[in-house]
Amino acid sequence: MEKEEWDRVPGFHLRRITAGRRSARCAARRASSCGRGGGHLSRPGKSFQEIYQSDSEGWESSKDLRSHLGHLESEILFLSTLTGIKIRNYSKKTKDLTSTEMTEKSIKKVLQRHRLSGNCHMITFQLEFQILEIQNKKSLSSVITDLNIIMEPTEYSELSEFVSRAEERRDLFMFFRSLRFFVEWCEYRKRTFKHFKEKYPEAVHLAEGAASSCMGVRSASQPGFEVVIVWRIQIDDEGKVLPKLDLLTQVPQRVLELDKNRVIETAPLGFRNLLGVLGIEATLESLIKLLCTEEHARSRH
Repeated sequence: MEKEEWDRVPGFHLRRITAGRRSARCAARRASSCGRGGGHLSRPGKSFQEIYQSDSEGWESSKDLRSHLGHLESEILFLSTLTGIKIRNYSKKTKDLTSTEMTEKSIKKVLQRHRLSGNCHMITFQLEFQILEIQNKKSLSSVITDLNIIMEPTEYSELSEFVSRAEERRDLFMFFRSLRFFVEWCEYRKRTFKHFKEKYPEAVHLAEGAASSCMGVRSASQPGFEVVIVWRIQIDDEGKVLPKLDLLTQVPQRVLELDKNRVIETAPLGFRNLLGVLGIEATLESLIKLLCTEEHARSRH
């Protein structure tokens, strides 16, 4: 027995928004439990189709429906503002896989195929995933059986490995959570580098502009002496987003020969220790001031 049904939701002015909104919300909740490794969730509950059918009943007038749609649109706008994630298009395809034998045993088997596209600030994405639901009289189990993530080309190379890992684990929750925090760290790095470039324009240079992952600082008193701060944003195996800052030195050979106390050699370690004490912004400020002459630093205030 096979039955297919499509619901399409373009943008925020949603047609049949109740089904689309609840389906997407239900998918997100279940992804947090069953999305990791394609695991199962078994509990009493309603299937996607039953949620849509029950939610479509009880509207006494078109005025009630318009009021409810307006409320849901406000919810979506609030969530988009809160998380930075905006869903532009969404569609759902339902296939009833219930066999005659399963019907006789009061078992229902449904395959949900979801497609959506959207963006998280400057990063756009497209998702295609399948959820298999099996329901009997006592429980409803759901499992994500397939997940495909398409990302628009970006300068953020760190995302490629993370996306592959999320697809392999079929973990929707990890994808959305980590993407949000990754973008927030990228924005913070951009603002921080831009701040120091504007404050110390002669000493600080960004080879790739404000979106660069590296910031160079030239010494005002020692020509040829330069340090480079490399600021990476890493996503670990569990989806946790962490900043990783390293210090590289570029100094003339004659300066290295005069460095009897190995100050330059130990500078990267000292930089990491300082990050733990002062934090990112204060550490960068201290480093830049150290490389600028006192007169140069005063001229920038």
